[in-house]
Amino acid sequence: MQFQPFDQSYLECLRAGDYRAQEHFGAYFGALIQIKLRSRLKSPQAIEDVRQETFARFFVALREGRILQPERLGSFVNSICNNVLLEHYREGARLDSLDDDEKPRDFPDKGTDLLSILATKETEKKVREILEQLSERDRRLLREVFLEERDKDEVCRDFGVDRDYLRVLLHRAKKSFKSLYLKDMRNNGPAFTLA
Repeated sequence: MQFQPFDQSYLECLRAGDYRAQEHFGAYFGALIQIKLRSRLKSPQAIEDVRQETFARFFVALREGRILQPERLGSFVNSICNNVLLEHYREGARLDSLDDDEKPRDFPDKGTDLLSILATKETEKKVREILEQLSERDRRLLREVFLEERDKDEVCRDFGVDRDYLRVLLHRAKKSFKSLYLKDMRNNGPAFTLA
């Protein structure tokens, strides 16, 4: 896979349906979203539903020209994911408040999607391997802010920095992660592929 920075050209490739750009987008953001959702949702089906809805909304926004800062693509995708996740929680709370007779009958799939579970585990393993290649500071920052979602004021206190400098540190850490991730993708291909 060839490296493309998150810029207007990258968005145009996605909008035009370029296979490589879409494959990169799906692999890169899919891995990050999977890790985020696995700590918040129990059901593999719920994780997949939120992931797919996040991607669907992203591509609607892309087609409608609502992505104004391509260099902030990660933040944009993350905010979409957060919104979808909140809607998922609200729907769950609404269903919990209904009597058993009023609840819709939703019969789970007979078999768990084994390939999806394997892909998730492989992707998580790959992300963890890449995190281990980062400096201790970058690794801690990314884990605490994105995986553990600690309060940023607490993180600032732990690192002895203000919010503005925390943004600089996070930007550098994400850039390092992205560079290593793309290098790995070029050398080894996606974390999981179907034969």
